[in-house]
Amino acid sequence: MNTIVQVKGLRKTYGTTVAVDEISFEVWEGEIFGMVGPNGAGKTTTIECLEGLRKPDAGTVRVLGVDPQREGQTLRERTGMQLQQSNLPERMKVWEALDLYSSFYPKAADWKELLVQLGLEDKRNAAFSKLSGGQKQRLFIALALLPDPQLVFLDELTTGLDPQARHAIWDLVREVRSKGKTVLLTTHFMEEAERLCDRVAILDHGHIVALDTPAALIRSLGVEERVIFSVDQGLPPAFEEALSEAAQVETQGERVVVRGKDGRKVPLVGEVVGQLTELGIQFRDLRTEQPTLEDVFLSLTGRGIRE
Repeated sequence: MNTIVQVKGLRKTYGTTVAVDEISFEVWEGEIFGMVGPNGAGKTTTIECLEGLRKPDAGTVRVLGVDPQREGQTLRERTGMQLQQSNLPERMKVWEALDLYSSFYPKAADWKELLVQLGLEDKRNAAFSKLSGGQKQRLFIALALLPDPQLVFLDELTTGLDPQARHAIWDLVREVRSKGKTVLLTTHFMEEAERLCDRVAILDHGHIVALDTPAALIRSLGVEERVIFSVDQGLPPAFEEALSEAAQVETQGERVVVRGKDGRKVPLVGEVVGQLTELGIQFRDLRTEQPTLEDVFLSLTGRGIRE
């Protein structure tokens, strides 16, 4: 695989605060690579160093084979950037923004085609202030695609969007990748990373604490599978005693949660239903919950709220 981004020992501090602490990773051509982490984990600082917007204190960074600090102009002609906080003049029309920004690049993509591809054709004469959140984000994606980039940076792309708009943006990101582009994104949404990304780096306190495909991260960390159901009369002690040692039972009123590690000889749901039936326990609303990337994230970074 061709390496699009190569980072070795990247470190960035702000006074006594270490934002990024000697991290190393690579991004491969044609993949969607995600960075996730709590607030202050170092995601945005890392991506801004890759974009050339911040100068690292130590380490080496190569993006498309060039140093973002020394060859920033060359890099900006070959990459597209959607920043975490972006804005345009309120009265600027959609077509005016695309036309203006396309003039910045020697080989700009056809902004009229982007207008159609991103579903903004009927908004071409609308002022920026009149666009919905999802429409603004689609416009920023269009602006990021104007240089016809090999690599697209997307920083917290769907923050603040409703579920419909978020899913529409996900489809757009997949479409960008289908055209041979490489995408590097940061996100707070674990579902977004799990659905979109080929590989994910989990950052915490400036370190990469895990890096792999979402499926591999879930498997390797042995995150628990859950079987959830309700009972009217409570559970007899015999139920928990009959389950294997690898299963744990948690009762919350009528609601029962049985947890078990992956890789079991007998599926957890089969063991639970078998014991409930054998003991004659009436149950309802039974469902299973498979482990997710969010479970992995919480197991690695904790559940405390970060400021």
